[in-house]
Amino acid sequence: MKYIGTVFAMFLSLASYAQKITAEDYDYKKKRDCMEVRMISEDSLAFKPGEKLKYVVNYRWGGISTDVGSATVLLSGFTNEGRPAFHSKVWGSTTPVFDRLFKVRDYYEAKFYGDNCRPIYFHRNVSEGKYRVTNHYYFNDRTHEISARVKKMDYQPLDTILPGRICTFDLLSLFYFSRNMDFDRIPLNVEQPISFAIDEEIFELYFKYLGKEVITVKPLGTFRAMKFAARLVAGEVFSGKEEMIIWVTDDRNRVPLLFESPIIVGTVRGKLSGFSGLKFPLESKIK
Repeated sequence: MKYIGTVFAMFLSLASYAQKITAEDYDYKKKRDCMEVRMISEDSLAFKPGEKLKYVVNYRWGGISTDVGSATVLLSGFTNEGRPAFHSKVWGSTTPVFDRLFKVRDYYEAKFYGDNCRPIYFHRNVSEGKYRVTNHYYFNDRTHEISARVKKMDYQPLDTILPGRICTFDLLSLFYFSRNMDFDRIPLNVEQPISFAIDEEIFELYFKYLGKEVITVKPLGTFRAMKFAARLVAGEVFSGKEEMIIWVTDDRNRVPLLFESPIIVGTVRGKLSGFSGLKFPLESKIK
């Protein structure tokens, strides 16, 4: 059950990372055209302070299917230099049974502007078995550079400057930014660039909009959903040859409902298990 925390981050951001990159036909480092970063009115934002989302992560391998962990996502609001802003916190952990095999306690938090979802600050504190890593990012809103401090295990902290772009996000701000994209302008089955920072690197990946489906998420019900695929970085968790599939509510909230992804051994599947404080009625729910 190693790297369950990676799976949490992957789902929440519609993208992910790994500890090492392997050579693949797809050039992960290539800078592609930026996603449009536009101003967003408060009325059209897909979320509001007080939103709370809960997820359950399930692992499948052969005839085995078991819930291995859960994550909670909380959102609050504040003002930063006169601009509306948000503060998101995420807790991810393995279940008590799997704590005995491989204990995971991961924490993420991010602050970002409410008028364009551009990041202000990001913190990541990962504890997975004996593995430990922390990230502290400070984003320059003018140059888009990222002042980063990364500490892994018992090594000395690494202080560095990452050359971000206007479309470079941290994992959490990307999660919220993606919920506010203009999906009417995204063509079907066309790769759209994703740029995000993790540890001391910036990754350039992609996602694709695959269309609409009706799905059932037990025990919450049946929903109209939008379906996406996201490219994953090859490494210790993902082969790099597969895509993660994500389903998002087809309403103004655009809440991620379900994801499924092959990993090197088995398959990970996660689903929304509870929610409160949504900004809009959950009009995508059919029954």
